[in-house]
Amino acid sequence: MWSCFKSGTKAQADPQFEVNHECVGKGGNDTSKYSSKVSSATIYSVPRTDGEILPSPNLESFDYSELKEATCNFCLDFLLGEDGFGLVFKGWIDEHSLKHVRPETGMPIAVKRLDQRGSRGQQEWLAEIKYMGQLHHPNLVKLIGYCLEDDLRLLVYEFVPNGNLENHLFGRAGDSHFQPFSWDLFMKVSLGAAKALAFLHYKADVIYRNFKTSNILLDSNYNPKLTDLGLAKDGPIGCNTHVSTRVLGTEGYAAPEYIRTGHLTAKNDVYSFGVVLLEMLSGRRAIDRNKPSEEQMLAPHAKRTINMRKFSQVLHPSILGQYPKSSVLKVAQLASQCVSDEPNFRPNMKDVVEVLEELQKSNDNERCKSSKHCK
Repeated sequence: MWSCFKSGTKAQADPQFEVNHECVGKGGNDTSKYSSKVSSATIYSVPRTDGEILPSPNLESFDYSELKEATCNFCLDFLLGEDGFGLVFKGWIDEHSLKHVRPETGMPIAVKRLDQRGSRGQQEWLAEIKYMGQLHHPNLVKLIGYCLEDDLRLLVYEFVPNGNLENHLFGRAGDSHFQPFSWDLFMKVSLGAAKALAFLHYKADVIYRNFKTSNILLDSNYNPKLTDLGLAKDGPIGCNTHVSTRVLGTEGYAAPEYIRTGHLTAKNDVYSFGVVLLEMLSGRRAIDRNKPSEEQMLAPHAKRTINMRKFSQVLHPSILGQYPKSSVLKVAQLASQCVSDEPNFRPNMKDVVEVLEELQKSNDNERCKSSKHCK
């Protein structure tokens, strides 16, 4: 069953409706607060071949020689990490001409080179161009362009300097020391990531299918940016309730009904979001093979424990000491709802955003009341 899944424990190095009331769609009603830019009124289908890549004013077509120069011939000193696509290198280009410049000058970029022997293939490379090239949101990594020459396939992204959430929480591979965020940063990362998913679901009608800590990058101000939409799928069409697809994703983050049936809905992303919240609250990874068998999968174990109101058995001790108790318990309950076995019992991402915004507003008000400068 799990042969289609990637391991959830591999750390990355540092590197981004109109409603038909007879068959209500996948999301909700008011989409305005989740709006950002979609490049056209229609999200074009994933190209089936390289020749079907549509020219886009939002994407630059790079020569391989330019990217080779920009990364100093893909020097290992500039290696940022590796994912299912292949290796990711840091490079530099001129902000205006987009031509290569000397290292540490100009605009930094992240260059991802597809490994033809890797676990991710041509169709996912094309899907990444489709989605990242047309969807624009403050909490999505910007795709600057791509390179297509002979058998070479590369993607060029904005450089996101603070690496990924997985490394911030758990350190590098082999380092299991949990490093919790401050409460303010916890809320900033959680809310920003939730807004990105709400945008995908409500504005673009896209199911991410690959939400996890290693795909949440953090910019210089620790704003979260989702990356890697190569596994994304368009949502159901018309009165269809789901998309039938081969089961792909990362073990520990995928919803149980998707694993059982291959029926994909936006509630799969909600489940994944709940898992990430639980990782941030508990200091545990989505899967821990060193735990007793009934505790190895974080989501079902944490859900059972939270439902019994045994919060101290789930929340990391350092969090209990520094986070506002009432707020953190509400977030724990929200996470538990997100990982419900029954998808209809999970909130949608619009609801998740509203809960987190209300918590943030409440905390800001409490801070204001305790401040002498509050008016």
